[in-house]
Amino acid sequence: MANKSKWVMPKQHGAWAMLIIPFWLGAYAGGLSWIHAPLFVAWLALYLATYPLLMAVKTKRKEPYVPAAARYGAIAAPALAVSLWQRPALVLFGLAMIPFFLVNIYYSKKKNERAFWNDVAAIAAFCVGGLGAFYVGRGELTLEAFELAAFSFLFFIGSTFYVKTMIREKKNERYKWLSWGYHALLIAGLIAIGETFAVLAYAPSAIRAVYLYGKSLPIMKLGILEIANAAYFFIAMIVLYS
Repeated sequence: MANKSKWVMPKQHGAWAMLIIPFWLGAYAGGLSWIHAPLFVAWLALYLATYPLLMAVKTKRKEPYVPAAARYGAIAAPALAVSLWQRPALVLFGLAMIPFFLVNIYYSKKKNERAFWNDVAAIAAFCVGGLGAFYVGRGELTLEAFELAAFSFLFFIGSTFYVKTMIREKKNERYKWLSWGYHALLIAGLIAIGETFAVLAYAPSAIRAVYLYGKSLPIMKLGILEIANAAYFFIAMIVLYS
């Protein structure tokens, strides 16, 4: 029987929505293609590989992290090869993610993965993945692609602020006002530029940021509510770009 420790799994459960939503929003808006199937397999496996790599940097231990990363990399390789064969320019999106991954490495070395700017870098990388998925379907990047990536980025930044106010920074007044101010400015900004439908996509996020603040929610319940909110955002964006 295989040793389960060989398959090191990420512990940041909220990152799954960040992995999935920008990618499939980009794929849908750009035009679904069979290439999205191997590309998503590669995307998923490469994400799974980054966690043990970052843990190896943090702990300065090779075992079990480097072998785990190699296994995920072996899964990613053939799927990525097919994707690149069909869309060679995808390599440019991979290069664009490198600076953000270097930020993640820096914070792993500092043993400070929960830092806000580390989260921002990870979110930005996921959104670059969304741009790649859009490109696969459309064969080019349009203003629509960047709008959608920006919408995803703004959503997950808001989620990062909110989760911090509910867990690690729940007694930090500064984070409360950062979270409330961010969501208020986001809604006001969308109204100001005429994106009234997009306001509906972010409305539950703004409401929960204020209404649930200070309430003692079990981690599981908090996670379920965030999954529901992310699913609502995904559906709203699909409707907006239909």
